[in-house]
Formats: sequence, structure tokens, C-alpha cells
Amino acid sequence: MIRLPSILLAAAVGATLGFGAAQVPGWLRPQPVAAVPARDAQSGAPSHRLLDEVVGRIRREYVEPVPESTFDEAAVKGVVSNLDPHSAFLDAQAYDEMRATTTGSYSGVGIEVSAEQGRVVVVTPIDGSPAARAGVRAGDVVLAVDDRPVTPDRLEETIARMRGSAGTQVRLAVGRAGEPEPLLFTLERGEVHVHTVRAASLPGDYGYVRISQFSDSTPDDLVNALAGLMHAGPAGVTHPLRGLVLDLRGNPGGVLESAVSVADTFLDEGLIVRADGRTPEARFEMSATRGDALDGEPLVVLVDGGSASGSEIVAGALRDHGRATLMGERTFGKGSVQTVIPLRDGQALKLTTSLYYTPSGTSIHERGLEPDIVIPQLDDERAASAARPASPTKDSAVLTALQYLRDRGLGAHYAAAKPASAAR
Repeated sequence: MIRLPSILLAAAVGATLGFGAAQVPGWLRPQPVAAVPARDAQSGAPSHRLLDEVVGRIRREYVEPVPESTFDEAAVKGVVSNLDPHSAFLDAQAYDEMRATTTGSYSGVGIEVSAEQGRVVVVTPIDGSPAARAGVRAGDVVLAVDDRPVTPDRLEETIARMRGSAGTQVRLAVGRAGEPEPLLFTLERGEVHVHTVRAASLPGDYGYVRISQFSDSTPDDLVNALAGLMHAGPAGVTHPLRGLVLDLRGNPGGVLESAVSVADTFLDEGLIVRADGRTPEARFEMSATRGDALDGEPLVVLVDGGSASGSEIVAGALRDHGRATLMGERTFGKGSVQTVIPLRDGQALKLTTSLYYTPSGTSIHERGLEPDIVIPQLDDERAASAARPASPTKDSAVLTALQYLRDRGLGAHYAAAKPASAAR
């Protein structure tokens, strides 16, 4: 948004009102400004006198009385929301909802949102959710909830307003690239069961697994899904997969440990992720344990602009170890780790405490991961990606990945893009 005209307009109005005030005594009353030192003169600690002065003015002069309980929470929210888009103060309700999400079930419309460049943007609709069924897409900008405008500095409040009792309705207004007017969706809230893993067999003893986000149950669900893909032969013998398509498109992340476990499923050894922060707890490394569920068979990871955070940890680790080829589009670029710190009265602080790095030392923060093989999505395919086809064999990206697994070369264009393992 270009703010210069607004600033100039405000200045002009201010000058006009100032002139009018001279004609109407008592309309505008300039107050003397007291000099406030930046630091306490005795201790040298940062001074809170500005905050104290502002709160005092509000207590005495605001048009309506302000409850004392409002000041602490409002101040905390203001401080935290100005740190970065991913840090937030969580009241008791928001904290409960966050815990419900990570455990796999909550009541709402089923979209993941993020504050980006002054807007509330849909990172991805959750598979099978009311929002996904109605056609809300990744990249849509949420403009209003129940006809009340939303702002990125009140992201947690926006999320809370979209959630509610199953069976109740909520009205969303969203902006979409290429659409001249906002799109209106009336959604019925429902129990959003976050079934994070879905699997299907592909022709020729290949498999397909989609992970929509990383919850506490994802690693076990993945192991069970892979076991189900290894079908039994006529003599009761289980046939190993000849390769796997791991679909992380639209996966916004989730629980860090869950994402690390998913990467570990396909790695025998080596570093998965390294994090660096200010405190000892924020500096850590996580490595693979013995055992590759595919026994070294080839792996393709599908990614796109909705693949963020934990998805990027998995994709980066598998590629850095030469274990997978990335196909699709550049990923989102969220390379930070948030720690949830419980507070009193059921509240919590979600605070960015680390930046993470792939095994090769690469930070993807605000840059994302470039795929080895680019598969651009058409607009109609992107629309359908909010709710992936029931059969992955109807998905052109999956078919491209399958063909790549089969013969490792799709002509001159793809032959030039070697898998990471071939470049070691």
C-alpha cells in the first residue's frame, strides 16, 4: 500500500483543524509534552515511563472508562505482534484451540492463515474441511469475517472468530488474484478432523502418500500407510515398493518433532535439521536413526508455494542427503521455529526462538526451496489442489512424478535436472 497520499491528507486535515481550533476555544486543546528520558537515570535499565505516561492519559482522559485488566493484555499483545508474523500472545481460548489443532481435531472452517505484508493470507485449506469443499484456495486474502474487517496485527483474534461450535455459520470475504470483486463464502463450521496422512497405490508397485500437515499422530499414521501400500502376494509375501511420491503441497508445517520423524522414516543416518537461537534450548540438532522404510528405493517429494516450515525441513533434509528429488514449485520460505511457552491463567506465548537450517547449512527463511524439477500448476489445477483428487492418478503432477520414478528421464528437459543423489 502506498501511504504517502494518506500522510499528506492527514497533515492537511490537521492544519485545517488547527485553524478551526483557534476560532472555537476548547475544541482542540494542545497538551504540553513532557520530556521523558529513554533510560532510568539510576539503573540504566530501559525506561517504561512512556508506557506509564500513555496508560495514565488513557485512565484519566479516554472517552470511556477502561477496565484495568485490559492494559496488561493489550500491552503484551502489542509488543509480541510487532516482533514477527509468527509470534503471538495466546489467551486461554486460543491456546486450547492450538493444542486441539496439534492433536488433530477442532471445530471451525479448516484453513491455515498467515500474516504477510499487511494482509491475512490463506496458506492452505485443510483437506476435507468446510473451506476446502467450498473452494477457498491457498493464496486467497481474508478481508472480513462475519462482515468485520480483519487485520494482520490481530491474527489470533481472526482465527478465533472463524472457529466455533459445529453447525454454526460464518461468513468469509476473500480477495483473489484475477478477481475484481471480493468473493463471499458462507461456511458451516464442522469438526475438522485433521487426518494428516492419505495413501494410495500407483501402477507398477509404486506408492503415493500425501501429508497435509504435521500433528502428533503423523509419524505413526505414515508408518501404517506405508505398511498398507506393501500389498501381499499370492503366497502371503509382502512386496516392497519400487518408489514413492511424497506429496507435501499445501502442507503449512506443524509440530517440529513430527516433521523430523517423517524425514527420519526415509533416512538411515545423518543430520535432519539444525536450529540456532539465543538460548541453549534454542540451539539444537536432530539426526536420523537407523532404518529406511523404503530400503533406498527412489523418492520424489512434491512441493509448492503452500509447502512451509515442517514441509521444508523434510524436503530439505531428504534432498541434502541425496535421498529425494524435489518436484513442483518454490516453497513458502518459513525458516523459523516457534516455542509455545505456557503462562499463568491458561495463557501462552508463541515465540520465535530459532532459525533452522537444512543439513547443508542452507536457511530457507523468506527464500524457500527451489525444486530440482519445476512443474508449474495451471490456475484450474491450483483451484483443485485445495481438495486433492480422490485418486492421485488424476493429478498431473503425481503422474509426472510417477513417470520420473519409472524411467528417471522424461526427455531433454528433465534429463538436464539430475536427482540430488546423482550430483554427490
